[in-house]
Amino acid sequence: MKVLMVLTSHDTLGDTGRKTGFWLEEFAAPYYAFKDAGADVVLASPAGGQPPLDPVSDEPDAQTDDTRRFAGDSAAQEALATTLKLDAVKVDDFDTVFYPGGHGPLWDLAESATSIALIEAFERAGKPIGFVCHAPGALRHVKAVNGEPLIKGRRVTGFSNSEEAAVGLTDVVPFLIEDDFKKLGGKYEKGADWSSFVIEDGLLVTGQNPASSSDVAKALLKLTA
Repeated sequence: MKVLMVLTSHDTLGDTGRKTGFWLEEFAAPYYAFKDAGADVVLASPAGGQPPLDPVSDEPDAQTDDTRRFAGDSAAQEALATTLKLDAVKVDDFDTVFYPGGHGPLWDLAESATSIALIEAFERAGKPIGFVCHAPGALRHVKAVNGEPLIKGRRVTGFSNSEEAAVGLTDVVPFLIEDDFKKLGGKYEKGADWSSFVIEDGLLVTGQNPASSSDVAKALLKLTA
């Protein structure tokens, strides 16, 4: 099995002067879930090369077994430093795609025509697609074959308004996933803040927050088995 993981290339947290990017746990936990299942994992990002890491996700209190494993894994670090450019990716080469979160995707992947077309191509090909935390925001402009929003009428989740408020970024992010999905006609659901909560609707898998990362990956593995 071959898995594509798509990471953000955006590193600026609005007008705060702070840095953002991808969230380390949301990359590391699925990466090892895929690798430990024997999958071939390929990493890509809009700009290619090293994606920006949200520095908050690298702080001591944010570490998990998977992030510590990554810290000692030179091969994984090299793979992350040399991501493919997203526009070089061919959907036919992969069985599934997974988007880690972090706030970065709200700015670049949500608006990227390349990413939108890629997700639509995976969906049209009948291949599972997975997103966690803020990465479901990459779905906001994705269309179904009928031209309607892909998530319209479908069960979805993503970083909740209450979680965004808890990290103090409600007025910083370009849009709130919970609100946006409801406006698009998605059947947004959420679990308890910071607890794993994953929704499967056909071949679309979404996870609410960092704690959901590994479970989204495991759901994709089952769907591609």
